[in-house]
Amino acid sequence: MKKKLIHNKGLSEESYKLIDKEIEKFPPAHKKSAVVAALAIAQREHGFVNQELEREIADYLGMEEISVHEILTFYNMFNKEGTGKYKISVCTNLPCALRNSRYTVDFLKELLGVEVGETTKDGLFTLLEGECFGACADAPVLLLNNDQMHSWMDKAKCEKLISELKEERLVENGRP
Repeated sequence: MKKKLIHNKGLSEESYKLIDKEIEKFPPAHKKSAVVAALAIAQREHGFVNQELEREIADYLGMEEISVHEILTFYNMFNKEGTGKYKISVCTNLPCALRNSRYTVDFLKELLGVEVGETTKDGLFTLLEGECFGACADAPVLLLNNDQMHSWMDKAKCEKLISELKEERLVENGRP
């Protein structure tokens, strides 16, 4: 692959190498198909994807900025601003709601001392409501840092999870 000239270096060379690997999975005329992967790579490096990173990805993939922005804002797995170290998204769609996800959200709000969409003062936790995670039989469910599902989240399980995260008994991606 030929070397590309990038004017805005918000992304590291390592991130560009990872994006190039994703681009290689598609025919040359369809490199923009790697946009979701590129956004995930940018978020992994920066913790969020802001307008500058959107622009940089659009330029790199030969896309219009608005197209990257539409994809970024369509998926709730992407952060448009910084979040706490642990991003907790609770599913509030109908199956989880029927299994008391509202109580899970309310309990987490009380336990963490934040409202939905806020980050704790210590920067550890951001609490969000999310769309269906595809685990309706395990309701209510929450997603930790976009990559670990926690099922049947009652008060005791929420307390245990928050305690373990505070004590850093779980590694960075949420797995023991």
